[in-house]
Parts: sequence; structure tokens; C-alpha cells
Amino acid sequence: RGFVHVFCRMGREKKKGESGAATNYISRNQALKKLQLSLADFRRLCILKGIYPHEPKNKKKVNRGSTAHKTFYYVKDIQYLAHEPLLLKFRDFKGFVKKFKKALGRDELDTARRLRENKPVYSLDQIVKERFPTFVDAVRDADDALSLLCLFSTLPVHGRIQAFVIQQCQKLTVEFMHYVIASQSLRKVFVSIKGIYFQAEILGQTVTWITPHRFSQEMPTDVDFRVMLTFVEFYNTMIGFVNFKLYLTLGLHYPPMVKT
Repeated sequence: RGFVHVFCRMGREKKKGESGAATNYISRNQALKKLQLSLADFRRLCILKGIYPHEPKNKKKVNRGSTAHKTFYYVKDIQYLAHEPLLLKFRDFKGFVKKFKKALGRDELDTARRLRENKPVYSLDQIVKERFPTFVDAVRDADDALSLLCLFSTLPVHGRIQAFVIQQCQKLTVEFMHYVIASQSLRKVFVSIKGIYFQAEILGQTVTWITPHRFSQEMPTDVDFRVMLTFVEFYNTMIGFVNFKLYLTLGLHYPPMVKT
């Protein structure tokens, strides 16, 4: 009887990975099953939401004694993604693609046309507001966004890089440069072999970006443009907000009447 009492106080024996630091992490495959997403959609959602992998301090312990290579995320981050409204849009789009291909395969052109007209769309406005609670936060993090948009504004139409993406990047970068000129906020310019570096002082924040030289670009074959285009999609929305607010601070009309 005493043994049973002591055993009940001790409780169930814990196995590896059920307590401690191991419970703070989740592998990428487990996250895919939990969210019911493909790897491509999972990467896209993580980029848009600003969720990135994390290396555990004791990877062997988190991996239940295994030394095999795995990508881990914080459990709290995956739980956060599970309540993202964008998930439903991704699933709706997946269903749309399936129905659209089926209609084309059966040569049902009217059905395919109707499906295309009702294609699921989504907005990144709310995600931008979540990631940048204040306008100064967005200005402070504009460096990478401007550099990537300047790069894509010089690329040719190629594969997944469509003309409207290039035109949008050109439009936003020209608008931003117009603000820099009108506000006289440019502080430094440096020409290097990589391109032209610009540095401006905007709302007390130092913003530095690079514009590639206007040479014909040779498209690399070892770059995943699908991932880069997801960043471009987010940065287009972000810089659009930034430009709009910056023009308001100077009392300028937005969008400006400029040629790209």
C-alpha cells in the first residue's frame, strides 16, 4: 500500500521530448502536418508573417537523441500561424487551382472563365500593420525592402518574374526617390562595383539601400525566385504604405504623376 502511494505521488514516467526545452520546438514536418500546408505554402506564410527557423541549444535533446538534420521552429510561432486568416485564403486558392485545371482538362471554357473571374484574392495590409505597429518601425526596416525592389526593377521578364511585378517595383522605387529629392533627405552616395549605395535621413532614421547598375542582367539558375517573389510581394505592400505616409508628411499628392 505504501509503495502504491509513493508511485501515485511520482506520477507517470516522462519520456524523451515530453518536457523541458524539447517542448518549445517543433520540426518543420510536424508543423506542415499541424497546419495542413504544402512546403511551398508554409515557406510563403512564414516569410509573410516574419517567422523563421531557430536552432536549439541542445539539438540532440530536442531531436529525441537523434543527430539527423532537421529544421526547427518555436511551438508558439506555429500556434500563432494556426490562427492566421491567410491560411483559409491559401486553402481556397488551392481548391480554385484544382477546379480550374479540371475545367480546362474537360475543355469547359465557360466554367474556367467563371472560375478565373471569381479567383480568390487576399490582402497583406493587416500583416504589414501587425509587423510594423508604428510608422517609424516601417521606415527603420526599409533598407532591405528598398534594395530588393530596386533589384527587381532592373530585371527582365523571366520565368516567374512577370512584367507587372517589375513595373510595380519601378513605380514604388521612383516614388520613394521622388520623396528623397523633395524632402532633401539624401546624406551620402557611394558608387561600388555592386551598384550605387544611397543613405538618407528620414524621420530621424538612417535608411541605406543599393541600386544595381543599369546593365543587362544574366539570370542565375541557382536562385529560388519563388521565395524572392514572396519577399517582393510583402515589400511592395510595405513600401506602398511607407510612400503614402511620407508624401502626407510633406503635403504632396499621392500617387505622384511620374514616369517609370
